[in-house]
Amino acid sequence: MNIRTLGNKGFNVSEVGLGCWQIGANWGNEIAKEEAFDILSKAVEKGITFFDTADVYGDGRSEELIGAFIKNCETKIRVATKFGRSAEVFPNHYTEEALRNHIDGSLKRLGVKTLDLIQLHCIPLDALKKGDIFNWLRTLQEEGKILHFGASVESVEEGLLCLEQEGIQSLQVIFNVFRQKLVKELLPQAKAKGVGIIVRLPLASGLLTGKFSKDTQFLESDHRNFNKDGEAFNVGETFAGLPFEKGVELTEELKSICPDNLSLTELSLRWILDHDAVTTIIPGASSSKHIEGNAKASSLSPLSEKTMKELSEFYQKKVHQHIRGSY
Repeated sequence: MNIRTLGNKGFNVSEVGLGCWQIGANWGNEIAKEEAFDILSKAVEKGITFFDTADVYGDGRSEELIGAFIKNCETKIRVATKFGRSAEVFPNHYTEEALRNHIDGSLKRLGVKTLDLIQLHCIPLDALKKGDIFNWLRTLQEEGKILHFGASVESVEEGLLCLEQEGIQSLQVIFNVFRQKLVKELLPQAKAKGVGIIVRLPLASGLLTGKFSKDTQFLESDHRNFNKDGEAFNVGETFAGLPFEKGVELTEELKSICPDNLSLTELSLRWILDHDAVTTIIPGASSSKHIEGNAKASSLSPLSEKTMKELSEFYQKKVHQHIRGSY
């Protein structure tokens, strides 16, 4: 597992991390504590040292499980959590008191004295523009409650706005073969400013594994069912904003570009890592068996210039016009 540094003067993280939404069981079947520990243990075994979670994942359950795990873990694990999507504050009730209370809750659940990284959790553009919340974060940083702060964003506009803030350490973005807009402006500016990039949904909610067909059915409680057209939250968080059927079609076309020595999953993850502005990718895992395949991306050789060009052209000609939602 290769290591990268999260922004200027940041900490080292594995370039493949672990997204811990599934562990909190906000959708699909609940993952038992033993299975969650199995997933986290397998991640550490494969060299993964960066876990990403949020206070709303399972109403704090994800943080609690991670906290219990790292308490007895000999490997140093960096944990990023988030604030801003609970019903108490979203969409327009952000106060310094609420931020402090939520950070205290995360500290307690994770069992730590200082948060490695707190990220604003896709808060509205108006709140980002107002800017008060960044001043509160800087104060909490001075007090030692947080080591670094960043923001999880939905669009290039939001990302560029956050990059103007002094002291921001990282941006978490949706970036994958089906969602390449960030390459032109946001990634270069983040790199120039020394801001780390954390990539969520690297496999477009599973589309880029190549395992779905148009007949694939998801559980009623799975966001790939109830949010496939953006009914519950930003449509870009599900299937990268593509209509599911179109996403399946495009995935089938992608297979003709995929080199024979790579799976579609490996191609998709390696493509992201081949952008040097990216610090780490955080694919989720509902089973420990998914960990090894995800972690393997770090050890793969960079894609050829020919393959990178083909993937760029594929996006421009076949994909871009079908993306929906804030981007």
